[in-house]
Amino acid sequence: MWLVCLIYFIQGFRSFVWTAVSYQMKDIMKLSPSTSQFLVSAAFFPWSIKPIYGIVSDCIPIKQRKRVPYLIISSGLSLFPWLIIGLSEHLRSSSNLFTLMLIVQNLGSAMADVVIDAMIAEAVRSAGSEFAGDLQSLSWSSMAVGGIFGSLLGGYALSNLPINAIYIIFSALPLFQLVTCVFVKESSKGFDSTIDNAAHDHADDQNIDSAFAGQGSGESFKYVSTRRRKGARKKNKRRTLSKRSEGHEKHNKSVNLYSSLKSAFISLCTAFKQPAILR
Repeated sequence: MWLVCLIYFIQGFRSFVWTAVSYQMKDIMKLSPSTSQFLVSAAFFPWSIKPIYGIVSDCIPIKQRKRVPYLIISSGLSLFPWLIIGLSEHLRSSSNLFTLMLIVQNLGSAMADVVIDAMIAEAVRSAGSEFAGDLQSLSWSSMAVGGIFGSLLGGYALSNLPINAIYIIFSALPLFQLVTCVFVKESSKGFDSTIDNAAHDHADDQNIDSAFAGQGSGESFKYVSTRRRKGARKKNKRRTLSKRSEGHEKHNKSVNLYSSLKSAFISLCTAFKQPAILR
């Protein structure tokens, strides 16, 4: 919950630093209105391809996790461009390099926005539809509060601070977001079969030992040894099957990735064919 509030607050608070960006282009670089508008449009291009980030995070997990690794990556992409802009005067004076840093920063912000929206959708699915309104209200309220504070403080900072200090001060928020995302836990997947096999083997051994604990040594020992040989054959068979399955898994991963990307692309095209009111 607090992570949702933090990320949406930072999204709204970006008006604090974009006031300095506008001033940088207009008064320091002396760009014409058409040129500055073109560069701003290019800088915001990553927001136009947001569905791609959702497809990638859904279809390509990192260490069996779909959300937190991408939040960490997006936080880093949001953090380092502002630090570089604030520390490098040469980069601030070059319109091409300055725009490149803005593109990278917007890539991180747009990716974080998509991933946190996906986490909200998963939380709503698990908690119930009646919880959806509360989460949406909380997220948009956090963004509105961040926008208000960003707009109020942005003008004051621009009047009283050097412009490079504004970039460095704002980078503290993506840094805090990055540190916060590192400590967020997300359940991993893919180890259920191994755990089940180990539990099954342990249960077989326990059943054999308990079944013949109170019987004589002759017949019980013979029967136990027979059962143990059968158990050993089953274990060897399981190991052989697991080795074969490992070879198939490597082949199936690429096939599953292709089919997941294909189905996601088809679903995306189908959604865009619908009228806007039905989306």
